[in-house]
Amino acid sequence: MGFPQDLNDPELRARAVRAARGLAPFDLLITGAQVMDMVTGRIRAADVGLIGPLIASVHAPGSRSDAGEVLKAEGQTLVPGFIDTHMHVESSMVGPAAYAEAVVPRGVTTALWDPHELANVAGEAGLSHACAEAAAVPLRLMPLMPTCVPSAPGYEASGGDFDAGVVARWLSRDDIHGAAELMTMHPLLDGDPRVTGIANAALESGKRLCGHGRGLTGGDLAGFAAAGVETDHELTSAADLIAKLEAGFTIELRGSHAHLLPEFAEALLALGEMPQTVTLCTDDVFPDDLLHRGGLDAVIRMLIQCGLPLLWAYRAATLNAASRIGRGDLGLVAPGRRADLVLLADVAAVKAAAVITDGKLAAEGGAMRAAPSPLPLPAALRDTMKMAPLTEADFEIAAEGSSARIATLSKPRFPEWGEREVAVEEGRLVLPEDMIRMAVINRHGAGTPPRVAFLENWGTWRGAFATSVSHDSHNLTIFGRDPADMAAAGNALCEAGGGLAIAQGGEVSHLLALPIAGLYSDAPLEEVAAQFAAIRAEMDQLVDWQPPYLVFKALFGASLVCNPGPRLSDMGLVDVFEKKRLESCLL
Repeated sequence: MGFPQDLNDPELRARAVRAARGLAPFDLLITGAQVMDMVTGRIRAADVGLIGPLIASVHAPGSRSDAGEVLKAEGQTLVPGFIDTHMHVESSMVGPAAYAEAVVPRGVTTALWDPHELANVAGEAGLSHACAEAAAVPLRLMPLMPTCVPSAPGYEASGGDFDAGVVARWLSRDDIHGAAELMTMHPLLDGDPRVTGIANAALESGKRLCGHGRGLTGGDLAGFAAAGVETDHELTSAADLIAKLEAGFTIELRGSHAHLLPEFAEALLALGEMPQTVTLCTDDVFPDDLLHRGGLDAVIRMLIQCGLPLLWAYRAATLNAASRIGRGDLGLVAPGRRADLVLLADVAAVKAAAVITDGKLAAEGGAMRAAPSPLPLPAALRDTMKMAPLTEADFEIAAEGSSARIATLSKPRFPEWGEREVAVEEGRLVLPEDMIRMAVINRHGAGTPPRVAFLENWGTWRGAFATSVSHDSHNLTIFGRDPADMAAAGNALCEAGGGLAIAQGGEVSHLLALPIAGLYSDAPLEEVAAQFAAIRAEMDQLVDWQPPYLVFKALFGASLVCNPGPRLSDMGLVDVFEKKRLESCLL
């Protein structure tokens, strides 16, 4: 971390000093813009002179004209490049090159990437590929070291296993910029040796230890901070936001839970100022949203629409973020800082006219000047659906007698334990009319049997949905009522190398293939977004959604074992908070 050394080249600094004093021309001069000053809060007319990747001067408009190149920006507002403080490229179902091509023209110049999706599928090979891709794209993509591979050891199995030794070894690398969200909250609080070892490896590295503190309150929240965790993005309410601010956490206010943003904005407005510890992040962005709405620019826009002052929103995305990630070279339009700059045609709409990264014009008019290319893929990211073909019988639960008492998973997003008496016919449980089935099958070669649960309060379903994008172990997860539909959807993904599939009447009706680690595609974003939108639209017809919790997005996080409440994993029905694990739902 710390201040990057590339800006401290003696000749670069000497050139910048001469140019600032009028003794040498600028390499690039931006004229006619208004500068949004993140320190004073003022918007003032100023021209900006650059020397290589460095801002050399911010001076009175029209006072200088000597430059190798002049960029005229009349009517535009100049702000620092946006910094996304927590995100997962893989959630957009395209690779880093396509992701960068989507967000850089919108003003995002830096992003802190937790590649734990790739790591949970392909282990260290996945992490190595993430670092290589990050170095090759025209976005300052800063990989963090995944701390939860798997996210709940002993309660799920994934394709990787990162203990404290692995975490420490990777944190010693210059291209790893901190320890990513620690989701094993209660094991850390309880002093679990594996998790405390991982946390201590992060602290010993001198790099940031990021957090995932969903559901923590009181002494548990204080303990999470006392253990050395710095950040949190898992906010559930305005009261939760304030409690975590008061506990000293760096807040990564995320756009992926948009229904909460109005109350967050109201709470911040009530404070009367934007705390220095509030930053912004996207976390997860689906491909159609990325294409049509953008990345961090969409979060800034939503907060402005919620009534947050313009300066507050932009400061959170720039100066606050730069300060909290320890990058003193970013976050300001000022001499001596890095020339990551955004020229906005419309400040309220967060519409970028041009984007400069490292002193060079990277994008204008909503498009990159040069499209990035992905790197060759390692074998470990291909053919990751390591499992046997599925049959209808895999989705049945064997039982004896005429009825059975079972444990159920009740409610999406915030599940609770339930119990139900259900009928038994021909040696299997009969699914009640008001319930659906959920199955999780290990796809990483463990060879364990499919695990099946009955879900309550999950609406009415008229088909099955299968996904290999299933946070965070990314085991194959299937929802539906009819075992024939569920088997058809699951087998289609096995053949496709992963992705999303819908089946009705025992036949697949829609398929989005994601053959890279079962997480993303090498097809253009436009194509992936269109296919994803088609699947989302069909699911809207097959399920009676009940926002904000029973929604399409809930299907991808239903098996997020590290969060509070009961979940289904490839090991059975589990509850990490209660330290409970049932191999079968039968009681």
